[in-house]
Amino acid sequence: MIRKASVMKVYKEAYEEYKIRHDELWPEMKEALKRHGVHNYSIFLHEETGQLFAYLEVEDEDTWAKMSETDVCQRWWAYMEPLMETNLDKSPVSKELMNVFYLA
Repeated sequence: MIRKASVMKVYKEAYEEYKIRHDELWPEMKEALKRHGVHNYSIFLHEETGQLFAYLEVEDEDTWAKMSETDVCQRWWAYMEPLMETNLDKSPVSKELMNVFYLA
């Protein structure tokens, strides 16, 4: 399993709505994530800054990379775009983090 972590940013006034939307994650989005080899996906919020810390495990980098090309992912990005910092294509501004420690 490949462990991945990144940081993103949600607008402070959108914290509650961001959580609601993830609590009600579309079944087709959940299915697409699993189909693209995702396991143990968690997102944590730093309430003082709006920073989101995302952690997930993927089976394969190439399969995971194809997730962003799916229709459901594109629709999800558009749905979430008003709540967070995004790129021109509506994807979240996301900075991948370097793994510096792991205890199994």
